[in-house]
Amino acid sequence: MTDDLEDLKTLMDAATPAPDAQRRAENLDQARKLFARCQGTRDAMRPTVKRGLMARVTEGAKSMLNALSHRGALTATTAIAAVALVVILPQTRDYVVSPTSWTETRRAEAPVETVETDQEAAVEDRLLQDALSEPFVEAPVVIEEPVAPAPRVRSLSKRQMNGLGATADSSLASGGLYNGATSIAPSLGQDDLRIAPEQNTEAFANADTNPLKITSEDPVSTFSIDVDTASYSIIRSSLMRGQLPPKDAVRVEEMVNYFPYSFPAPEGAEPFRSTITVTPTPWNEGTQLVHIGIQGALPQIEDRPPLNLVFLIDTSGSMQNADKLPLLKQSFRLLLSELRPEDQVSVVTYAGSAGQVLEPTSASEKNKILTALERLEAGGSTAGQAGLQQAYQVAESMTEDGEVTRVILATDGDFNVGLSDPEALKDFIARKRESSTFLSVLGFGRGNLDDATMQALAQNGNGQAAYIDTLGEARKVLVDQLTGVLFPIANDVKVQVEFNPAQIAEYRLIGYETRALRREDFSNDKIDAGDIGAGHTVTAIYEVTPVGSDAIRNGPLRYAEQPVSDGSEEIGFFKMRYKQPGGTESKLIQEPILLEQGQASEDVEFSIAIAGFGQLLRGGEYLGSWSYEDAISLANGAKGQDPFGYRSEAVTLMRLAETLAQ
Repeated sequence: MTDDLEDLKTLMDAATPAPDAQRRAENLDQARKLFARCQGTRDAMRPTVKRGLMARVTEGAKSMLNALSHRGALTATTAIAAVALVVILPQTRDYVVSPTSWTETRRAEAPVETVETDQEAAVEDRLLQDALSEPFVEAPVVIEEPVAPAPRVRSLSKRQMNGLGATADSSLASGGLYNGATSIAPSLGQDDLRIAPEQNTEAFANADTNPLKITSEDPVSTFSIDVDTASYSIIRSSLMRGQLPPKDAVRVEEMVNYFPYSFPAPEGAEPFRSTITVTPTPWNEGTQLVHIGIQGALPQIEDRPPLNLVFLIDTSGSMQNADKLPLLKQSFRLLLSELRPEDQVSVVTYAGSAGQVLEPTSASEKNKILTALERLEAGGSTAGQAGLQQAYQVAESMTEDGEVTRVILATDGDFNVGLSDPEALKDFIARKRESSTFLSVLGFGRGNLDDATMQALAQNGNGQAAYIDTLGEARKVLVDQLTGVLFPIANDVKVQVEFNPAQIAEYRLIGYETRALRREDFSNDKIDAGDIGAGHTVTAIYEVTPVGSDAIRNGPLRYAEQPVSDGSEEIGFFKMRYKQPGGTESKLIQEPILLEQGQASEDVEFSIAIAGFGQLLRGGEYLGSWSYEDAISLANGAKGQDPFGYRSEAVTLMRLAETLAQ
């Protein structure tokens, strides 16, 4: 054993460099300077009997250097001291988020050693390099964690949380530093915070404008009806902010269907009635408009079944603006005023994780429901998948025979945790609607509005998508049209129009780009389509070009057979399929479309003005020289009684758009 120890000692002596007295003195002097420099803080120094980590480490290093003379031990302790200094020194600096980089800012230093010469800097660098390059014997070192200064809690938006990447996600999952929508940062002055503003990340569901079809080549048009109104409210929001809306935000059919119309009500057992009008086109001489108005049966309010509502509320960090979560709370307060004691309400939230904040509660306990809503605060990332799953679970637990159960999702649509792809969400919701629990979506706020996701959810959840930008809009959707939103009278409603090539040379459907169906889908009862609620009206408008008109855009083909008129005034044939709520087999309604049919009422003319307005916002590809001024004139002449002021507001928006377009 003794021989082995002697051999080990001999090897260590041979591997250890000879002592250098001058270098030892330089190292000690530099260690003292580094120690003194680290005593500088923002606040005045205060006496304490509990020395900090830096003092304990450097003092211990100095004691070892003074007490030990063995060359191996000297080398090891010097290296340990140097590495400890390097590891700890960065903790005396602040890091501030800037729009482009992490900017390093030193703390204010105490006036001990405020100037560092080039020679001192060279010594410090050499100390570090030599300590890391020379061999040394590792020894167990226990370093006590420093006591961190009181953290400053700074709210982060959801987009900023996303920028933190996997670190933030894993910390959230483990309950670490990132909790909800907060981040831990050193205590800094307000001027030191430089956070990049959120970028506009809005996404809208739309497609290219429907093309002009040649009747002899493609005589059949098929689409799903649409009763959503989100597009009109988004357009209003943009115009009121002094901006023209993004073209993809303009869905003409949703603009037209935003307004209530008084089409003839259905008679007998039919859930709705169609009214077809053929009238000259205001923007193109030589063409005509085929206007199809569908009126749903008026609701029987007194006979409605008990209603179970699950409010699925997005409480993520991006919902903190005044036009988001605060407006949401006010909107649901209006809805509660329309519920009955036999109705039930539950509240599920999602932000980072989903949770039920209110168990199923009778609508008569309004104070309890309102208290649960008022306690909601925005913070965290958006766990959309978890929220949807829990909401459906709660809805299923509330449902009893003869009752109506609905999930109402209120969000800015920005799903970034879990299912975030519209197609994946579409499949998930499509499976859930089979239980007769439908999903409606209410959008709030601008800047990161994900309209595409909202549309995918509502269309596949057999519900309605609306955008709430004002308290007045909340009343329109959640009070005035409550029965239409929550009580459908027909499911999977499809429209198919076949045009007669002997009478019509060309046609195009105005709007419904995202609702197009294949011709064979019309008779396929497995294909999902839109739903009509009690009292709803649906409008569709075709622009058609009669044979022989000067407005025909496509020239004749050399080898095509020219259609020969059969003398009939039938220009097309209208068909519509629908299912009774809960039914699996569709019923067919059909009637011919005649060359001169119906008379253009104020409702028809106003809807045409709105259709023209929407086309102008999308670029007006087929409108020729028709202008905002023409749309305003047509709308003003067809405002009618306008009891809610919706039509007057539309004219104001037209004027704003005209000014902004200039």
